[in-house]
Amino acid sequence: MNKSAGVVLAFVFFALVAFLPAKKKVVKVYLIGDSTVADYTLEADYQVKRHPLAGWGQVFQPFMRRDSLDKVKNIIKADSVVVDDRAKGGRSTRTFFEEGRWAEVYKALQKNDVVMMQFGHNDASKEKTERYVTIQGYKEFLRLYVNQTRQKGALPIILTPVARNYPWKDGKLTNVHGDYPQAAKEVAKELEVPLIDLNELSMAAFSAKGQEYVTQNYFMNFPAGTVAAYPEGQKDNTHFQPEGAKAVASLVYKAMQLLPVVK
Repeated sequence: MNKSAGVVLAFVFFALVAFLPAKKKVVKVYLIGDSTVADYTLEADYQVKRHPLAGWGQVFQPFMRRDSLDKVKNIIKADSVVVDDRAKGGRSTRTFFEEGRWAEVYKALQKNDVVMMQFGHNDASKEKTERYVTIQGYKEFLRLYVNQTRQKGALPIILTPVARNYPWKDGKLTNVHGDYPQAAKEVAKELEVPLIDLNELSMAAFSAKGQEYVTQNYFMNFPAGTVAAYPEGQKDNTHFQPEGAKAVASLVYKAMQLLPVVK
């Protein structure tokens, strides 16, 4: 090959490289928390045993599509997001750590990933000593998750626990989580962590829909003989049907848009 031909080939090669699509920047959004966040479709025989049960994390990926990311570019610097839902039913801040679930997330974390943490439902369960965590312990575990997330160059976001469908007072849903939402807020303020007050947001949103509507359409309430997986019916005002899960996921997505810009 003569020198001129070599120059031409080199030019063509670099021209082609220049027009190749840029490599996508991909980040993972890890969700850690309890049953209200969990993805039940990961369980075997979901359709037969658990459907229509849904955590809001189960339906969160559609809110992280490429055409939606421009609205959350204040916190996510990426072309593509993969939602990795590690939440598990019955877990508190302590048991999630003790079972090694956090260790798995921590090991996998990469720079610019996001960790969204929503605990409180089980931490507050005094009658269930195997999962109960005091307010001080709850705050300490949140601090641990925040600090270790930052060690990996990832972004922690604290969420207060989502509302249950009780207690209602004068047509409005009120707080059932005691001091745990306030404790989460205090940790967020102390460590200067982005906060989504999902407890307040969900109480307001559910109240706007009304008790009858959210009871029938958002939460797992239905009579016997209407749902295959629950032949005896269900009366559950903690866990969501798909419509409720999507409503909560939408609240989270909209709240993300209002968080301070991450530099």
